Amino acid sequence: MSNSSEILAILEYMEKEKQISRQDMIESIAAAIRNAATKSAHAGYDLKIEINPRSGALKSWALLTVTDSVADPATQIHIDKAKLFKADAVIGDVIERELDLSNLGRIAAKNVYQTIIQKVRQFEKERIYDDYKDVVGDIVSGTVRRREKGAFIVDLGKAEAIMPKRECVAGEDYAPGERIRCLLLEIDNSPRGPEIILSRASYKFVRKLFDVEVSEIADGTVRIEAMAREPGYRTKIAVASDDPRIDPVGACVGAGGSRVKSIVRELNGEKIDVIKYSPDPKTLLEECIKPAVAKNVKVDVANRLISFEVSEKDLSVVIGKRGSNAKLTSRLLGWKLDIAKEVEAPVGVDEKVAQAADMLSASLDIDFNKAAILVQNGFVSPDAFEDVDVSDLVDMGFSAEDAEAIISAVKKYQSQ
Repeated sequence: MSNSSEILAILEYMEKEKQISRQDMIESIAAAIRNAATKSAHAGYDLKIEINPRSGALKSWALLTVTDSVADPATQIHIDKAKLFKADAVIGDVIERELDLSNLGRIAAKNVYQTIIQKVRQFEKERIYDDYKDVVGDIVSGTVRRREKGAFIVDLGKAEAIMPKRECVAGEDYAPGERIRCLLLEIDNSPRGPEIILSRASYKFVRKLFDVEVSEIADGTVRIEAMAREPGYRTKIAVASDDPRIDPVGACVGAGGSRVKSIVRELNGEKIDVIKYSPDPKTLLEECIKPAVAKNVKVDVANRLISFEVSEKDLSVVIGKRGSNAKLTSRLLGWKLDIAKEVEAPVGVDEKVAQAADMLSASLDIDFNKAAILVQNGFVSPDAFEDVDVSDLVDMGFSAEDAEAIISAVKKYQSQ
């Protein structure tokens, strides 16, 4: 390690490839050599070490205190001997006696290298935090290096980052050397040092894409009031503006859908629903499920529950595959949802039958569909049920339970 060309090579490499200044590396190398030397033949010495930053030349001295009685020859020198190095030496002076550290030994040299490697890692970790602490929450670009246990290792240029499996989008795959855009989610100060965590699955990634793509969001003219995301499937985003001249949804979608299409491309086809925000949960729900129409909406404020019905043809769309669309809508609103299929009159029921069924339904307080079946079988009023029993209704197709409930309703009506 005392070889000047060897030291110079380390200084130049660290400065060029690792962006570690020469002065920082010189201090680390000097400390490492001092530490190694004090564990070898120079144990107990108080050493001074200098490294020339231009040539890499190493010089070392033992610092000896002048005394008239030497108790420790590693740190003290007799006044008579001191005058050989410094003619006017007096007791208490510190004499610098040059040492040759070229033969520290293989083990000591190895310790020097290990210490330097540790220092380099420490410098790199500190630099990573300094370089990227102000980029947290922003979108960064990098090159995929490799895949490890479902996670992607990404080269950001100045440092390597990791996109853990939990922050990856299912179905997305990237080959080594491929460019990738991610959200710099956080810097995790683990025991191993700062670790840059990337994400493409976070809703914050989509939020930042809108911030980059939509100038009105970037300048605060349009606000994102609520978001919900199922990575790789769909994102719902509710937007608003205090400026009545601005259509917040139109601003986000862009002319001909240009802005939102750009975001969809970045998300590899993930659907984006941009809706107009409303503080009223019922109105926001109606906006959220368009073009489906919510009917018989009931808002339970105490339990933050909204119950509503949709037509049969819209039901599967509103609920979505494995309930994913309903979950997204629920998360966006911050309310639980109870979604049911709209009860419709049987096909083929004409107006007169419908009117009669309405009246019978109201009179007996029974379901319209059941009333319609009764009307179609000639039971147009409660009085028509004379001598009718449960088995008669079962023959019409009613279950025994429904038949008993209808007979009970008729008796209740007749007793009034």
